[in-house]
Amino acid sequence: MSVSVLLVCSHLPLYGVRYSPSGADPLYWVRTLLASNRGTLMELGVAPVVTAGTVMQLLTASKLLGRVDPAVREDRELLDTARRALAMAIAAGEAAAHVLLGMYGSVGALGGALIVLQLFSTSLVVIFLDDLLEKGYGLRGASAISLLGATNTCGKVVWQVFSPVTVNAGRGPEFEGLALAVVHHAIVRAGKARALLVTLLRRHLPNVMNLLGTCGVLLAAVFLEGFRVLLPLRSRDARGRRATFPIKLLYTSTMPIVLRSAAVSALYMVSQLLHFSRYGGVPVGGLAYYVTPPSDVAADPLHALTYVALLLTSCALISQAWVAASGSSARDVARQLADQRLAMPGTRDAAIHSQLSCYIPMAAALGGLCVGALTILADITGATGSGTGILLAATDFYNLVDNFQSRREH
Repeated sequence: MSVSVLLVCSHLPLYGVRYSPSGADPLYWVRTLLASNRGTLMELGVAPVVTAGTVMQLLTASKLLGRVDPAVREDRELLDTARRALAMAIAAGEAAAHVLLGMYGSVGALGGALIVLQLFSTSLVVIFLDDLLEKGYGLRGASAISLLGATNTCGKVVWQVFSPVTVNAGRGPEFEGLALAVVHHAIVRAGKARALLVTLLRRHLPNVMNLLGTCGVLLAAVFLEGFRVLLPLRSRDARGRRATFPIKLLYTSTMPIVLRSAAVSALYMVSQLLHFSRYGGVPVGGLAYYVTPPSDVAADPLHALTYVALLLTSCALISQAWVAASGSSARDVARQLADQRLAMPGTRDAAIHSQLSCYIPMAAALGGLCVGALTILADITGATGSGTGILLAATDFYNLVDNFQSRREH
């Protein structure tokens, strides 16, 4: 139900806006990941929720909010309320910035207020649904951020494979969807073998290389999700009771690339405001230019190398920072195991922290590098949708299936 509501919002156009799909969109490559659809009610996507959650995690971890313990119910409810209020404030600010920067053209005072109201109201719906899922009303381990991002990516992949829209690119009308285009050329066109080969390798529309790249990224993501180290544990109270604690290679999952995309989106907004420019311009220099994927590697190899270096470094650093901010560091995990009266066989209690310190920081850094490398691989192979979106969908569905199997076993 939540996904259905969000998908409907992502296809409803904003009232009072004449949207031109041919205009430049500097945020095209992060829209899939943030579940943002240009010109619709989901223009902001889940960016306000992601930004607010990250800010609250950092404030809590840095002790800037005082002595707040998320394990205490009153403190946890206070943090949730503050996170929702901050998400609302960010949504209102981003909606106003979109209008003031001229993203929708000249709309006037009344039209601008109406657009801000629509974007803000949709963000309230996203915040509400995310809060419902976080409280357990839905799939275990799911959130509005992950579900909507994964569903949005899957929808785009299915659309580019089975789209019935016809396009005339100089070779007569042909279907945008690859599967329908292959069937159409195989049945209708003369010279079927040659027409079929041209359709499979066409450049202006989805082709077979895009589909193979998508399958390759999906398989690589699932393969990396299966890498884990199982630490044996024993109960201090119940003799003979044993368990394992898994430390995955992708320890922080897709959070590094999600947080990086949210940060890049905010950087674009700030750069537009600093230059007092109309929204839609593509950056041609500075930090905003080098954090975006290059359109032509051969034309600007320095841009490509800088983009790769910044992406890999930022993903690794963000992953390690998220471990400390989210309460999943070696010290936090050791404390949780001690509270559950679990210990490692043949070791003292103090040895648990040292053992976890050997695995968790390395898994966080390597996991962030792997996520960044998969994103680059998907962009190079031209995978259908976007590399980050495919990675998000693969890891989210893998985690959902893993959680479902764990619940059946217990």
